[in-house]
Parts: sequence; structure tokens; C-alpha cells
Amino acid sequence: MTARSCPCGLPEAYEACCGRFHAGAAAAPTAERLMRSRYCAFVRQDGAYLLRTWHPRTRPARIDFDPGMRWTGLEILGGEAGSAFHSTGTVTFRASYRGGSLHERSRFERVDGAWVYVDGEFLS
Repeated sequence: MTARSCPCGLPEAYEACCGRFHAGAAAAPTAERLMRSRYCAFVRQDGAYLLRTWHPRTRPARIDFDPGMRWTGLEILGGEAGSAFHSTGTVTFRASYRGGSLHERSRFERVDGAWVYVDGEFLS
């Protein structure tokens, strides 16, 4: 029996993929991996991880999840910078949910060496 692949869309099992970031055992090495792990945290309604990986300058006081929201998939459409060699980066993605999708270009920065989400721009 094989473990289900991670909700972020990569083929690894959750524990070996985003689960290790959520548990604090590792930090996301790139802006894209952080973005994937944050999508997965929305799927799993892990508000603590989302707040921990949100830039202190733009972080909300709390996250209210919509109990009816069912995320169904993530597609990475592109990105700029965001590697281990950068201090900023962007990731453009489409996150699908039952009844529609969210298309966004997210901005990320490093704070104390760790990637964090700054903000996003909704695209049509």
C-alpha cells in the first residue's frame, strides 16, 4: 500500500513533503516550496503554520477558514527568483477549489534566513 501524495501536487507522501515543514522539522528551501506548503496548510486548515510563515509586516491577527471550502488542486504557473540564492521571489499559481479557482502572483521574502509570504496580487 502506498501513501497518498501530498496535496501540494508533488509526488511524495505528505509526511516526506509538506508535512516536515508543517511539523517544523525543516524549512522550505525555496519560495515555491513555501508556497506549496502554504497551499497544503490551507487544505489541512493549519492556521498556526500559515501565521508562522507570513511576513510579520503583513500577517493578519488570525486566519478564519471557510468550513465549506474544499481545495482540489494546485498548479504552479511560473516564478521569478526565490531560490536558495535569492532574498525575494514570486510564484504565480492557480489553486482550484470546488466551484472555481484562485489565480495569484504571491511575493515572498526571507526573514532571518527563512522564506515567508508577504502578499499576493489576484490575477484574472
